[in-house]
Amino acid sequence: MPEFPTVPVRPEPLGAGVVKRSTRLADGRELIYFDDPDTTLGDERGVDTRDLGPRPETATMRQDVLTGDWVSVAAARQDRAFLPPAELDPLAPQTPTNPSEIPSRYDVAVFENKSPSFGPALADAVGDLPVAADAPRDLDDLSHLGLGRTRTSVGRCEVVCFSPDHAGSFGTQTVTRARTVIEAWADRTAALSALPGVQQVFPFENRGEAIGVTLHHPHGQIYSYPYITPRTTRLLDSIDRTAPDLFQRILEFEQEGPRVVLRGEHWTAFVPFAARWPIEVHLLPHRQVPDFAALDEAERDELAPLYLRLLRGVDALYDSPTPYIAAWHQAPVHVGRDTVRLHLQLTSPRRAADKLKFLAGSESAMGAWIGDVPPETAAERLRAAIEGVVL
Repeated sequence: MPEFPTVPVRPEPLGAGVVKRSTRLADGRELIYFDDPDTTLGDERGVDTRDLGPRPETATMRQDVLTGDWVSVAAARQDRAFLPPAELDPLAPQTPTNPSEIPSRYDVAVFENKSPSFGPALADAVGDLPVAADAPRDLDDLSHLGLGRTRTSVGRCEVVCFSPDHAGSFGTQTVTRARTVIEAWADRTAALSALPGVQQVFPFENRGEAIGVTLHHPHGQIYSYPYITPRTTRLLDSIDRTAPDLFQRILEFEQEGPRVVLRGEHWTAFVPFAARWPIEVHLLPHRQVPDFAALDEAERDELAPLYLRLLRGVDALYDSPTPYIAAWHQAPVHVGRDTVRLHLQLTSPRRAADKLKFLAGSESAMGAWIGDVPPETAAERLRAAIEGVVL
């Protein structure tokens, strides 16, 4: 007899043989399983029988009138888990002694963050989710400047668990598992982009305590913002000031230069010409693709092993795992779809085996960067590390 009650969960076939199964946690948050094509899991999944309190109120955004940036104030995040021991891992499958967030064994699991920076309120009614009366209705509303401007932080934040194992990262997964995660990213990008009030969807992975990670479990996150982020706003401005095919020009410029570290039929990875960080790599598809949902099967299939080789090459630079932020930039939901290209920006503050780059006065206060490592030198070292990677 199973230790926990189980129920059948309807399968929904996706690409590459991946199967999606949607259910709910005890407090109503959505939980989605993505099964590997060679999964050993059955149709039944555990029921979350925890006695959970109500979900926290949606955070509030405040506008910085000096920059126009919106800052979400999410006090509930103060209570999130901080480096718990393996036996109390909140992202591991539930056991009698570990009432974690996921009630069943899984391959890949995605669920709504318990203490989100955005959401669960949305701009309009969706199911039983709350509706924010003051949700921004358009980008013009957000662009106006004024003292004391606030808005509800509508949107959604999700956690993406790459594996049920306690330790690891995306780079430690198999090619099959990496492909499942890519399918999950594509599915969630499409679903989150359709939510009322969402303007941009951002998948990312924080890896390592030096980055600020609070859970060792291999996982990433997806933020769905009610505005276009400052980084993307500047990118759109650069496209307007140069040419609609700016990304294609960048790709061709880098492919002809000395900073390419990895190249496939559909993707190229390179250290950018004006890299800010000691380790910084960009990964671009060879055609204009706004987001994960728009990738075709061939592009998704090649990305899985190529991305793993890149991440393992980064780890091979030193004798210990390298902390990094893997940021997947996608086009906004409603603008820039034909000009902003999906791309990875992987950055690490590690400038030597035992040294980190800290953002001090010039970078933090003025946004004026000083690079520690010439990009060509960084690319040469990374190419050599990648050559030794075996999947």
